[in-house]
Amino acid sequence: MEIDKDKVVSQDDSGEAAAMDQVEERVAAQMKRAEGRAKERVGQGLQDSELEREGRELKEEGEDDIKGSVPQ
Repeated sequence: MEIDKDKVVSQDDSGEAAAMDQVEERVAAQMKRAEGRAKERVGQGLQDSELEREGRELKEEGEDDIKGSVPQ
């Protein structure tokens, strides 16, 4: 059985990135989400609405980044 080289499509040709290449992006998004959750909780504890808002925004940004990455 031979492979027809004319029908082979590489990831470079399709523009699709390998999931392995996106690990850094997923980790960064998860860290952003965790940092946001922590800031939000600290803001609640300190009754600092600005820190709480900043944490909530960071958490949401991380969640959006995770949704945009390749499924794990």
